[in-house]
Amino acid sequence: MGFALSDMQLTSPAFSQGGAIPARHTGEGEDVSPALAWSGAPQGTKAFAVICHDPDAPLISPGGTYGFVHWVLYNIPASVTRLPEGVEEYTRGATDFGRTGYGGPMPPEGHGVHQYYFWVLALDREMELPEGLTLWQLLEKIEPAVIGMNRLVGTYQRG
Repeated sequence: MGFALSDMQLTSPAFSQGGAIPARHTGEGEDVSPALAWSGAPQGTKAFAVICHDPDAPLISPGGTYGFVHWVLYNIPASVTRLPEGVEEYTRGATDFGRTGYGGPMPPEGHGVHQYYFWVLALDREMELPEGLTLWQLLEKIEPAVIGMNRLVGTYQRG
């Protein structure tokens, strides 16, 4: 395992770093993925992957994983530097909702504020991975190819 330090920046017009994620992008709203944009990918980037994970979710899985996976998207070409709201392109992985595609924040009622980590990962090769990989399967497959990554953290608390 290597560190993938980079100067990449990940932003969203929907919320700022540490800011509240609008209800539109949650399970209490329209449940559409927020628009994202990134810049500063490392030289040699050939593809990207995007994930969203809630480490505050009180969930531990038998495989030693923790938290709740909300989004796994991959096989994104290097020419792409932004995703529109509600993106339908690229390859969808499995979420902890038991389906593919985006599933927005929906923490347990009364559980307080949760942090949602949106990550962009730059890869040094195209990998043409099949649909339906879990976050953990994706990370296992792409880890040797990751040359840069960064995150945007948003928050949400159920009303």
